[in-house]
Amino acid sequence: MSQPSDAPRQATVPDEAAGRRFDAVLADLFPEYSRSRLAAWIKSGDALLDGRAARPRDPVRGGEAVTLVAVAEVQTEAVPEDIPLDILYEDADLFVLDKPAGLVVHPGAGNPTGTLVNALLHRDPGLAALPRAGIVHRLDKDTSGVMVVARTLPAHTGLVAQLAAREVHRQYLAVVVGALVSGGTADAPIDRHPRDRLRMAVREDGRDAVTHFRLRERFRAHTALECRLETGRTHQIRVHMQHLRHPIVGDPLYGGPLKLPKGASEALAAELRGFRRQALHAETLEFAHPVGGAPVRVSAPVPADMVGLLRVLGEDTRAWDESQRR
Repeated sequence: MSQPSDAPRQATVPDEAAGRRFDAVLADLFPEYSRSRLAAWIKSGDALLDGRAARPRDPVRGGEAVTLVAVAEVQTEAVPEDIPLDILYEDADLFVLDKPAGLVVHPGAGNPTGTLVNALLHRDPGLAALPRAGIVHRLDKDTSGVMVVARTLPAHTGLVAQLAAREVHRQYLAVVVGALVSGGTADAPIDRHPRDRLRMAVREDGRDAVTHFRLRERFRAHTALECRLETGRTHQIRVHMQHLRHPIVGDPLYGGPLKLPKGASEALAAELRGFRRQALHAETLEFAHPVGGAPVRVSAPVPADMVGLLRVLGEDTRAWDESQRR
């Protein structure tokens, strides 16, 4: 089970902490838990100072005994469902999985079941005790690729902290419209679109957003890019590529109308018309293990639909180059 043990944990307030607030000292003694979770345990009486309930702001003297009962509470009411998962890495603290395109991550009004959360709860019922069933970052429904899921509160706290500190390496493969000549960086703030609430947009008053990209393969009218996220805003790569006027192939929100390259073959026209999702794949995750600190690097193979797209784009480019040499 991934939920924490209800066995009491003991610690002693160091003498040098005299005069500090109880909640601050508790956070130092048990850094594997978030401050918000520790505050909830103080309020519920599951964190005791010398055997008695204390307020978060109460000062400590130094030398007191601290008792913490890390009580697991149900955080999600989603129903477990036997949905296959492609687990790439697993240990007692976390899962790393390859999410297929088409799988919604969180249950919502339009998707109460059949989501990644439902599948995870079937795989590990203890995830019900974690915020968002252990999910610390998300992928859009039609973006495929690698995701990390915490199985314990300490792992959840550690992963969230690494993401906030921009210490998680997230690399994506994107196929975009237009033949780029070089890589670069999109440094443009993002927030909700002012009129269309389903979309995000580059806005001066938005939250900072940075995407680094470099050329993976150049075709005559498209480019395969390797993108690295410095921040993690909703739809970030999709919005940044549209902002640069190189939208992702197949993107239903940001791609605009389909434009076939001049002299496109029947195979290329059929492939582009039939590619109905954004050609975006979360390829690699690198982070420090949240319990122990060992480096973890996991990659998800490029899915078959994107492999097919890249193949047809390559064939079209070679045929075009050959025709121009005649």
